[in-house]
Amino acid sequence: MTVSSLAAPAQAEARPDRPGATELRLAAFAAHRRARFPLGPLTLFTGPSGSGKTGALRAYEALARLGGGAALGEVFPDPVACVPERARPDAQRRRGFRIGCTVDGPEGPVRLEVAVQAEPELRIVGERLTAGGVTLLETALRDPGRRVVQAAWHTAGSSPVTRGPLPDDRLGTALLPLRVAGRTDGERRVLAAAEQMVVALRSVYACDPSPRRMRAATPLGAGRLLRGCDNLAEVLWRTRSECGHRYAHLVTAVRAGCAGPVTDVLAEPLGDGTVRALLDRGDGVRTHLGLLGDGELRYLALALVLLTGPGVLEVDPAGEVPAALQTLTVLADGLDRGLDVRQAGELMRLAARMCERGHIRLVGAVGDAVPVCEEPGVTVVDLTP
Repeated sequence: MTVSSLAAPAQAEARPDRPGATELRLAAFAAHRRARFPLGPLTLFTGPSGSGKTGALRAYEALARLGGGAALGEVFPDPVACVPERARPDAQRRRGFRIGCTVDGPEGPVRLEVAVQAEPELRIVGERLTAGGVTLLETALRDPGRRVVQAAWHTAGSSPVTRGPLPDDRLGTALLPLRVAGRTDGERRVLAAAEQMVVALRSVYACDPSPRRMRAATPLGAGRLLRGCDNLAEVLWRTRSECGHRYAHLVTAVRAGCAGPVTDVLAEPLGDGTVRALLDRGDGVRTHLGLLGDGELRYLALALVLLTGPGVLEVDPAGEVPAALQTLTVLADGLDRGLDVRQAGELMRLAARMCERGHIRLVGAVGDAVPVCEEPGVTVVDLTP
């Protein structure tokens, strides 16, 4: 694995106001063992098929969903597929996997490690949250017959730690605000670190536009863009009237990435409660999005994602934290799928501009990073053996 970044050399900087993941660790997950991947505002995983690009993004998304409070079974419907192929069971026939990440923010770097047992039954068997060399939360499975883990969190009061049970199917870090009172400086430190981790993980939007689904007219509804961008026309209908400045940037991006002239991107109701999207070619000519190629549709959808935010995308950010202190992270597997070199380049230039502003981050997997490495600030993780 090789890593390169074209960002400017780091200077002594204050801690970032917005929490963001700076490292993904896969100690044992699918094809990865003892792997550490740096994450920047714009990170691209590249490498041949089977090198583990999708696995890395899948692990990141799993951490995000656990941070949002999802149950273990919802996050890992096929947990055995996450176990390294050559991992052997122990004497109790147990096999599992380990993932983790580091999130930097106002509290400094905070590390999370999670050990998951996949066989014979799915459960979290260990978790550790650390910051500044101090273990703030640690859990361990003490009694396999009970569906709990024994947890100990930093108190630094009359007792150095507080102990108690936590469920073995939820991330303990996400549950700490419900269990820790915050009476001591130590407990307040635990809560601040846990909040930083959870805020960074919850604000994740996994996106994989499906051209086949995007071609159909869609019913008018909440107007939040789905993972597959099935309801693209509905979201275009909503966003056009909400932010004319941002929509103008979308039209400019579409003009750069789609074939033929583009003067506007429209959505029109069909009278049956549905809406369809169109490209205005000028001179009264309009092209229904259903006639565009797969690459054009994926490019348009990804440009829309980069130019919008949590209020438009189907993501559940931390409502208790002001939006100005959150960063949306977009996960895009197959980011360049179906795109030609021109489209990939235009999309990366747009991504670089948006990520530079700090309110959005992008972690994508691409088949060939050569056309995009020239953009400043791009962290490229090459998984080529």
